[in-house]
Amino acid sequence: MSIQEMAAIRAALAATDRASLSLEDTRALYETIAPPVDPDDRTGVELLDIAGCPAEFATPEGAAGDAALLYLHGGGYCLGSLNTHRRLAWSIARAAGITSLAIDYRLAPEAPFPAAVDDALAAYRHLLDKGFAPSRIVVAGDSAGGGLSLALMLAARDAGLPMPGAAFLISPWVDLSNSLPTIDTKAAEDPMISKARLDGFTGAYMGAGDVRQPLASPLHGDLAGLPPVLIHVGAAECLLDDAVLVAGRLGAAGVDTRLEIWPDMIHVWHFFAPMLSEGREAIARAGGWIGERLHQ
Repeated sequence: MSIQEMAAIRAALAATDRASLSLEDTRALYETIAPPVDPDDRTGVELLDIAGCPAEFATPEGAAGDAALLYLHGGGYCLGSLNTHRRLAWSIARAAGITSLAIDYRLAPEAPFPAAVDDALAAYRHLLDKGFAPSRIVVAGDSAGGGLSLALMLAARDAGLPMPGAAFLISPWVDLSNSLPTIDTKAAEDPMISKARLDGFTGAYMGAGDVRQPLASPLHGDLAGLPPVLIHVGAAECLLDDAVLVAGRLGAAGVDTRLEIWPDMIHVWHFFAPMLSEGREAIARAGGWIGERLHQ
């Protein structure tokens, strides 16, 4: 691991007083710290409107046009956009050699649960309607987007839709009760999130709703019949137990599941790939895994 790279990232995060910011200011900050795409990136982009949500269909140079990554960004269901996660979504798609579809699903508290699930399902239907074979679609997301990826597949199954070919989850948030042990035991190591921050996101997204319902907290859902799943999680993050427990329940449900716990890594370290070698390595490895699943 590059100790200097991670130390610089931790220092930059520590220098930002996010706890005192309003939601509006936090959203604005998230937009400014998002790594931009390279100026010489030759990815082709088609702007779309899917069920009222802005969306981007991106084709990296040399990508297979018959396979797609459906990417759902993180941000606690309250933050994030096409802009904040454009580089990450494109990088994973490029590593897998496929196209990508990302959407600006509606955010809470303006649009609480189940708005994000409905929007994600509309995006999945869009790919199916455009002629993509289900086996050639990979659903992926980070943090809340990782939980939303699982919720999308549960909603698609309940709607009688075919399952995608695979799913890739980065530091997934799958239990909105925020009561698993590492929420507290990893608090001192995690510079990105905290129980207080997660509780705020849960309240904005769920209101008085049951946080244990499967489309909100997929950890508590029936996971049988889902496609192969790859999960990346860092050893230094509060959501470690979310990833470990959902991996176990996926495996117990008969789902082909691969869990990778990366030593010393923080929440969604892939986001920092431009400045972190482990972020680039994780994206490359995920891209290879996706490619293998799509060719089986």
